Amino acid sequence: MKKFFVFLVAACFVLSVAGGALAVGPGKKVEYDEKTTGKVIFDGKAHSSFKCNECHTKIFKMKKSELKMEDMKAGKSCGTCHNGTKAFAVSECAKCHKK
Repeated sequence: MKKFFVFLVAACFVLSVAGGALAVGPGKKVEYDEKTTGKVIFDGKAHSSFKCNECHTKIFKMKKSELKMEDMKAGKSCGTCHNGTKAFAVSECAKCHKK
């Protein structure tokens, strides 16, 4: 039983490190190909003052999902922070959408 527990702890550690390696850190960018409005660029450097878990699992669930501007304007997903007070408003299209 003790060996199993040690294995379980080691496996959790490895998975947590591997998960962190997939994150978009400072100096890295992720591009989403949005065909109608231009690609969206998520810049890790611009978000580096936050801890990953401030957004992930609290605002964004850890699964692939469609982000909709209507939801953002209603204060969901990116709009939680990008409301014109905490960060630039989602209505400033060119800050995220690049043609």
